[in-house]
Amino acid sequence: MTWKNSLATQPNWSGEISRLDEKKSVAEKVSRFVEDGDVIGVGSGSTSYLAVQAIAERVKKEKLNVEAIPTSHESLINCSYFGLKTTTLASARPTWGFDGADEVDDHKRLIKGRGGALFAEKLVMASSPKTYILVDESKFVSRLGEKFAVPIEIDPRAIHLVETALTDYPVEKVKLRMAEAKDGPLITEKGNLILDVRFSRIDVGLEKELGAIPGVIETGLFIGYPVEILTM
Repeated sequence: MTWKNSLATQPNWSGEISRLDEKKSVAEKVSRFVEDGDVIGVGSGSTSYLAVQAIAERVKKEKLNVEAIPTSHESLINCSYFGLKTTTLASARPTWGFDGADEVDDHKRLIKGRGGALFAEKLVMASSPKTYILVDESKFVSRLGEKFAVPIEIDPRAIHLVETALTDYPVEKVKLRMAEAKDGPLITEKGNLILDVRFSRIDVGLEKELGAIPGVIETGLFIGYPVEILTM
């Protein structure tokens, strides 16, 4: 039995999708990698939304046995709408995955997390033998941190502890991310806060160093993960 209410029977994406034709093209490209029996890590964002749609169409047409591991409530709802079966990391390991990125450098190092789902995205990426990163040319940078701050998800009790600890690093600015449709700060799906941190320099070991600060849940630095970049 399936839900018949309006929220379950309409796509859940707000606003227009920029560069729609290009994003549809790369979504179609990643859908061709699907094989029967795959467990796929599913990222968030507009391109991932289109990729879920393209993959679900292939699964339905070819009667493939495929499951998805969503990295956010957003991707879970979209998988449900398009009819893609879901599972969890507790039940299955991803065969591969796909996601977007905010920045990509020449060494396939990433900054992610503008959507606030960095913790689950990193769990799924670290569990996957390969993750396809779906980006356009605007996401490529000569150095990480060139365009965007690094999101750091923190326990709310550690806000002052973490900001104080960050003074030991080449930090230009620390900003608490505020919500757009509610008063106060953005709250992640795990009930945490996000600090957006501008670094003047990002060294290879920074991801692990930041992760060792008490109160830091996860960072938006994705360095050394098995990724393949797919451009539009």
